[in-house]
Amino acid sequence: MNNIKQISSLQNALIKRVLVLKDKSRERKKTQQFVVEGIREFSLALKGAYEIQTLFFYEDLISTEKIEKITQNLNSQPELIQVSKEVYQKIAYRETTEGILAIAKSKTHSLDVLNFENKTPLILIAEAPEKPGNIGALLRTADASNLDAVIIANPKSDLYNPNIIRSSVGCVFTNTIATGTTEEIISFLKAKNINIYCAALTASKPYTKIDYNTSSAIVVGTEATGLSDEWLASSIQNIIIPMEGEIDSMNVSVSAAIIIFEAKRQRNS
Repeated sequence: MNNIKQISSLQNALIKRVLVLKDKSRERKKTQQFVVEGIREFSLALKGAYEIQTLFFYEDLISTEKIEKITQNLNSQPELIQVSKEVYQKIAYRETTEGILAIAKSKTHSLDVLNFENKTPLILIAEAPEKPGNIGALLRTADASNLDAVIIANPKSDLYNPNIIRSSVGCVFTNTIATGTTEEIISFLKAKNINIYCAALTASKPYTKIDYNTSSAIVVGTEATGLSDEWLASSIQNIIIPMEGEIDSMNVSVSAAIIIFEAKRQRNS
């Protein structure tokens, strides 16, 4: 096992680095690094083949033996650092994360890396989602329904924002995710002959009246502004969830889940 270093000072340069990576999107993008925290999230990062570069642990919450077991089968061994209670409380995002936190290397999420094994892929596209909690919820729905990909158009925040990692319960690491501009994504979908179905209030059919058995992209926008004209102009058919109350929209992650599971129901029937 690697030699284990110890850090007890809040002024340590590496500890300061962790804090910057947690707080600054610009630093995450510049260094291609991010912070992952908690056993479940860490395990999913490993399952998603992320490279763990530095692993911090607080021994009162997780033993050295367990750290050794976790890291013994990694392709490349991370630097192992045991931290004091004071340091752990400073760098931990939340209290219930089992004493483990790591710096990992980001992945590329360009459209070029998308390769569908399924001949009729089912994709979720979210245009300009702003709230990390909504993004996390969309990714959890994608994981639960085993979608072929999630594509985020005109992203407002980077995927390795700690709030996205936390709200996705770590499945940001195991979903197939790409990002791009609306124009780039529409061109990509047309080149792949993937039908575009936009969730919109106008010129729409009920979502249950659409056949999703062909290659399909379900596109959702924000609750505040909906989808851009570019998406609506490219839509094969706009779709709507009939509303029986006083309001005309639901949370974007709820709407996406309803439509996606209807698509999955059709495909599994």
